[in-house]
Amino acid sequence: MFFEPLKAWRHVEVTERRTSIDYAQQMKYLVDERYPEAEKVRVVQDNLNTHVKASLYKAFPPREARRILNKLEFHDTPKHGSWLNMAEIEFSVLNRQCLNRRISSPETLRQEVEAWEQRRNQTSSPVDWQLTSEEARIKLTRLYPSI
Repeated sequence: MFFEPLKAWRHVEVTERRTSIDYAQQMKYLVDERYPEAEKVRVVQDNLNTHVKASLYKAFPPREARRILNKLEFHDTPKHGSWLNMAEIEFSVLNRQCLNRRISSPETLRQEVEAWEQRRNQTSSPVDWQLTSEEARIKLTRLYPSI
């Protein structure tokens, strides 16, 4: 799942498994389809074992992997960071509104998730940040390394 909180945009891709190749394909989607004009795309992500740069080299020839990586800027989120919580909240909403029943086939699942995604993107409002950056630095200082 991708979630861009300030624009209230999310994208969910249903795959058979959660592999490094799937991850690499989604990074390519961000660079080539979602933000083709961007110089850099900042990706805040958890530290799942497939969320590594090497995944792109597994999925694509070296030149293509490097091209994609040159447009990405990765930031790992702390376990208790608000970015991760927002993504988890979106997964929870997806589960309650779409996945809380038996779904007969992968294709039906894809259709249902796509319909949920479109509905949610059209009707959701962006995240209203409650903390300023300065307040977050003070309150969350224990979660971040000192520089």
